[in-house]
Amino acid sequence: MGIDSSDLFGSVFEAPPLVSVVPVLVPLPVPGPYSYAVPEGMHVEPGSVVQVPVGPRQHIGVVWDGVNDDKLDPKKLRSITLAFDCPPLSADMRGFIDWVATYTLSPPGLVARMAIRAPAALDPEPMVEGLHYLGGVPERLTPARAKVLELVANQPGPWTRMGLAHAAGVSASVVDGMTGKGMFDTVFLAPPPVVARPDPTYAVPRIEGPQKEAAAEIVEPVRAGGFSASLIDGVTGSGKTEVYFEAIAEALRQDKQVLILLPEIALTASFLERFQDRFGAKPAEWHSDLSPRMREKVWRGVVTGEVRVVAGARSALFLPFEELGLIIIDEEHDPAYKQEDRVFYNARDMAVVRARLGNFPIVLVSATPSVESQVNGLSGRYNTVHLPTRFGDAALPDLHLIDMRRHPPERGGFLSPLLLRQMAKTIEKGEQSLLFLNRRGYAPLTLCRVCGHRFQCPQCSSWLVEHRFRNQIQCHQCGYHQPTPEACPDCGTLDHLVACGPGVERIAEEVERHFPDARTIVMSSDMLGGVKRLRLELEAIANGDVDIVIGTQLVAKGHNFPLMTLVGIVDADLGLSNGDPRAAERTFQLLSQVTGRAGRTGRKSHGLIQTFQPLHPVMQAIVSGDAEAFYEREIEERQKAILPPFGRLASLIISADTRADAETHARGLRAAAPQVTGISVLGPAEAPLALVRGRHRFRLLVHGRRNSDMQAFLKAMISQGPKQRGSVQIQLDVDPQSFL
Repeated sequence: MGIDSSDLFGSVFEAPPLVSVVPVLVPLPVPGPYSYAVPEGMHVEPGSVVQVPVGPRQHIGVVWDGVNDDKLDPKKLRSITLAFDCPPLSADMRGFIDWVATYTLSPPGLVARMAIRAPAALDPEPMVEGLHYLGGVPERLTPARAKVLELVANQPGPWTRMGLAHAAGVSASVVDGMTGKGMFDTVFLAPPPVVARPDPTYAVPRIEGPQKEAAAEIVEPVRAGGFSASLIDGVTGSGKTEVYFEAIAEALRQDKQVLILLPEIALTASFLERFQDRFGAKPAEWHSDLSPRMREKVWRGVVTGEVRVVAGARSALFLPFEELGLIIIDEEHDPAYKQEDRVFYNARDMAVVRARLGNFPIVLVSATPSVESQVNGLSGRYNTVHLPTRFGDAALPDLHLIDMRRHPPERGGFLSPLLLRQMAKTIEKGEQSLLFLNRRGYAPLTLCRVCGHRFQCPQCSSWLVEHRFRNQIQCHQCGYHQPTPEACPDCGTLDHLVACGPGVERIAEEVERHFPDARTIVMSSDMLGGVKRLRLELEAIANGDVDIVIGTQLVAKGHNFPLMTLVGIVDADLGLSNGDPRAAERTFQLLSQVTGRAGRTGRKSHGLIQTFQPLHPVMQAIVSGDAEAFYEREIEERQKAILPPFGRLASLIISADTRADAETHARGLRAAAPQVTGISVLGPAEAPLALVRGRHRFRLLVHGRRNSDMQAFLKAMISQGPKQRGSVQIQLDVDPQSFL
């Protein structure tokens, strides 16, 4: 039985006698639990999921730890209105929620909300009506009825109505007719599981040599139990997935649940198939594209222990597992693990905390680990397992830089003649090319040749990006869009608007001119059709139905394209052109991941990187294959500047409806900052994106040493600073990944 909507939006309840008081954490931005009375006859304990009144509405909450004030009179408190029939959140899970709230300085109720996001799953699923064969033969025995009889003679059931019809190869009306003749009795069955139970012995592991040794090293901590953190550092195509599958198999043999975090929904399609090949069943999925009904079923299966393995995006970290025993973080370096909405957290770092609190192993996986993970490996906090070669006979692609100063594209183009010639050779051999440009749309800027007018978002300090496929210009910050104009809105001149710079759609137009007969596909996260279209396109590429792929970072990682032998990076310098202290690291990771799409099945492959900075350390590290030297240099630079992981950062974005209000409040916060040795405050200054959705933004950056108590400093700074009035809002981000 699900929750009745009237329960959630304020009904009149007949209050039974009250016997005790408990703290309840509600999913609202409040500093802590509220006290509620427990009606007589209702049993609750810490972790119980309940329904409570807050103001005029009913909210889902969690009975929390702690003792209420003995002076509180239950008769003067509002009472819990409903206790749900589901297992309570474990002590480990409650401790994790408290830890995340304390570290990120977020209201604990908003963190708890991420663990109880599927309210309709809180009550058990209803029983399913089924059929049980009673015996007998109908007077008129048709061929269809004979099929049903033959099936139930061998397997009397119970069956669901549609399941029996499908298994017998007949229509449901045949089963209904036989039921009407009294040949079947109605029974009630438990609802079917979300996914079948994975079998660790289903298939023989496909690992050899170095992979086998690495698997043994990863499995040992899982077998031993207790907290441990391992880092699998392996080049693209080295068999990392098959290696950590063995750790999953060991956890399943110990009857533990497993969480596999993936950075992109797009990764899950091919991953699910590989998982099924190894374990005979798919894991349960958890991501934003799931239907509400499926989210409810997965949540319920996780909390009851029916679901043994979940593969999901970062929010899956807050699923309330009954007996979680292993976490895998695939592509652990990926920025997608950082959430920047309501509760700001990095799922990679919080996953390590969850494993430590739960006292079980965690495995981080990447071909290009983050600097933080590299340092943890070098210091011994993580056990690092290296896979320096590709699986089987596959070789890494030959990488070369194209100096765009010496080999420029033709006028109006963006592809060097050297890259175009290699693409022509690849097509002749019946192989595939990938052109990578991390810029969506047709062009990042449109302006008027006559008056110089630039199309800017009316609500943000960003240019409108032309999307020629949709005939729109759009803001990538707030989503504002309008039809692509034919005339300049300032001077009124027709046909004098020019697109500046390339996006993937413009590169596709250039490819079409040079290779009109080639089968070309553009892959970008903003293309119409969503995840379903994306998975079909990835399948088409893997099947060889495409000659040239043009894509953003969506195609940069996790995919295995057997015929892909050429990768061309259109603008390798793009990620280096901002003030992000992680710019070099991210560019190295992204370009390494993209070029790693080539030659994964053993064919000779090439990677061509177009750059105006061929001597930049990032470019030299990529073509030389000397990742160790790059990380060594990057770690040294971070250490000198006391940047993470050797120092700590926190970001405060102060926004308001007017520039003056935002700046005044930011200056007031800066003046209120405590004088603490080892912590300094930079700013305020206008944020690089000074206007977003009509709100003006100023930025403060707090910098401290590794052992600094950043949370205490931030709390003191905000509490002693000016009170938030009017439209002023503060966005607090501990360990920021974005500097816009």
